Amino acid sequence: MAEVPIRFGILGCADIARKVARAILLAPNAALHAVGSRSLEKATKFAADNGFPPSVKLYGSYEAVLDDLEIDTVYVPLPTSLHIRWAVLAAEKKKHILLEKPVALNVSEFDQILAACDANGVQFMDGTMWMHNLRTTKMKEFLSDSERFGQLTTVQSCFAFAADEDFLANDIRVKPDLDGLGALGDAGWYCIRSILWAADFELPKKVIALHGPILNQAGVILSCGASLHWEDGKTATFHCSFLANLTMNLTAVGTKGTLHLRDFIIPFEEKKASFSTSTESGFQELVTGWASLPSEHIIMTDLPQEACMVREFSNLVKGIKEKGLKPEKKWPTISRKTQLILDAVKTSIENGFEPVEVVS
Repeated sequence: MAEVPIRFGILGCADIARKVARAILLAPNAALHAVGSRSLEKATKFAADNGFPPSVKLYGSYEAVLDDLEIDTVYVPLPTSLHIRWAVLAAEKKKHILLEKPVALNVSEFDQILAACDANGVQFMDGTMWMHNLRTTKMKEFLSDSERFGQLTTVQSCFAFAADEDFLANDIRVKPDLDGLGALGDAGWYCIRSILWAADFELPKKVIALHGPILNQAGVILSCGASLHWEDGKTATFHCSFLANLTMNLTAVGTKGTLHLRDFIIPFEEKKASFSTSTESGFQELVTGWASLPSEHIIMTDLPQEACMVREFSNLVKGIKEKGLKPEKKWPTISRKTQLILDAVKTSIENGFEPVEVVS
């Protein structure tokens, strides 16, 4: 008997929805069932432009997607300011939720989303795609190896891209009423997640925003950074920006080893990803070079990371739907921790770069 796929509905026709719709079509256990927009014309054009199969239903409202009883789960790529309304309503309609990041404007809003998910027994996951790449699993194996990596001491993360004039004037990510967290919410989310991932999701004790953030005339962050500090002495720094050349660097330094990669959010190639490691590095005699070079590790994948995300999410939903399992708490927990740090950075900026205690 053929496996019954998990049926997805998409709320909205954002650019990122094109990528996730393709991922749904690629995932072996998922099916694209419906797309809804604020108008039927927009949904129809979106479907035609992306070559969706004729079986995909098209709706002229988000409500119509949520009212479709055949849909198991919804992907929500709407502006962050709309997340609380539509994610809560989706949960109340018993739809499992794959929510684009940042998950909310603040952790208080996100807690309302999680409360709705808990009350209705639905699975939650955010759309941080790189978490589902096989490379991420292999890198964690290195970080967890006490002989090769030792204990984590510090992490540096950077995500920047040079937005064009149209983006800086018109994109929802620079509009205070749509995505008011700006570069911090869009790019900084990935940096914060990577730092927490390297630290096994142990929350830092305090966060201090770095001086020199750049804001647009509406007060939305275009570029910023922060340092994170743990009680045991670990530290981390990150920089995120809409105003600098495309960079996706992540470095984790341990007492014995170092992990480094240059494309941690989106691999240079879709089905091939790499990272470098070094252990107990040192210099040649006369310090004319390194005694041993870092090792390069290449990971091949059968599916792009966004399709791996859809596959993993669908497996969780399938377990709830067919086996009566409880929703997996791992994913909403790490989403909340990421949002907590994001909130702390924003508060530190607003308070003149004062340290902000992180309270879970």
